[in-house]
Amino acid sequence: MRHLTTPLRPLTSAHTYRRWAHLVIGGALMTPYAMAALVLATLLTHNGHSAALTHPTPAPTYTLATALALALVAATAQIPGVRNAQIHLARALLRGPLTHRPAPTTTWRSTARTSTFLCLHMLLGLTVCLLTMTALTEAALLAAAPLTPDPYTASQGPLTLTLTGHEQLTRPQRLAGPLLGLLLIAALLYTTALAGHLLSLAAPRLLGPSPTERLAAAQAHADTLAERNRLARELHDSLGHALSVVTLQAATAARLIDTDPAFARQALTHIADQARTATADLDHALGVLREDTTAPRTTPPDLTHLPHLAHATEHTGTDLTYHLTGDPARVPSLLSRETYRITQEALTNALRHAPAQPLTVHLDTTPTTLTLTVTNPLPPTRTRRRTSGGRGITGMRERAHLLGGTLTAGPHDRTWQLTLHLTWKEQP
Repeated sequence: MRHLTTPLRPLTSAHTYRRWAHLVIGGALMTPYAMAALVLATLLTHNGHSAALTHPTPAPTYTLATALALALVAATAQIPGVRNAQIHLARALLRGPLTHRPAPTTTWRSTARTSTFLCLHMLLGLTVCLLTMTALTEAALLAAAPLTPDPYTASQGPLTLTLTGHEQLTRPQRLAGPLLGLLLIAALLYTTALAGHLLSLAAPRLLGPSPTERLAAAQAHADTLAERNRLARELHDSLGHALSVVTLQAATAARLIDTDPAFARQALTHIADQARTATADLDHALGVLREDTTAPRTTPPDLTHLPHLAHATEHTGTDLTYHLTGDPARVPSLLSRETYRITQEALTNALRHAPAQPLTVHLDTTPTTLTLTVTNPLPPTRTRRRTSGGRGITGMRERAHLLGGTLTAGPHDRTWQLTLHLTWKEQP
């Protein structure tokens, strides 16, 4: 049954009638071009005599008129907005493979492709318009043939003139007129469906993105994804660290508020500091996401802020030892910011998975290298820790990989050790 309905699909498909409308629009747009070109071609072929417009037009004049009309249509593609208008119209009525809208370009290649599509659209559209007017008129005449008293009235259509010449229609031919009219309408629909299908196949190649535009769109999409991943890591590291520190300090303040109010008050002060830091980090991330914002963005922290990070970690009640070798200000800004985030996430993991354990942070910098080591004893109640790491370690490894460095994290001699190593060319 499915094989039987397939040949009838163009007659019942909505695509056929939408594409018919698209072709009719093209034919309507082509009409003024064709009329102006025909008048101009007639004047040129008759040496400018206006009286020649009343005489039958020879074939060379039609050929010249067609060339002039297509040249005018091709020149229309130079008008700004024509390509976008054709894309919107084709996507609405042609459907088919034209699904991506290319970025607006003004190169000669895109203009040439638009000119080609305009010529194809309007030329096919004008042809379909002429066929539609002829076929509908002929179908109406054939449908009325059995009811027409004058046999000559029923034989004025192009089809009947082709079949019978100028002779009268016989009675059987007149009775078969409605059936012939239906067949003529069906032939028109099949022709329109074929023309619309061919135009829908040409649209992606002529109106769709070029290879250069697709490459640029893919690069822009990749850049967007990379930026989103970077912001996700920023928010995970900064807010995760702030929430971990706030949680520990709030628990300490609640436990000591009666016995040591001064320490509890100090813990609450540091909670406020961490909240302000987290707010600033969030403001920076939202400022990157909202490119249209006019508000100034905060500067993300770098290695020069490590003492403040270590100080905040110590106020959670954690014994932290911080060693610095070299000048962190000489580290390139991007590497400095990313290393700070990695350090922040490493301390967050230590506070979360090994609370109350002493921490050691050692940062060694040279003019071309950086080595960061964060260690802490494994908790006494947990002799083994997972070596694969969670989302935090995955994010740190992604950061290190993007910077061309290496990051290792895992148990080592009853301690958990994280090591980051980065290299770069010496700055002039």
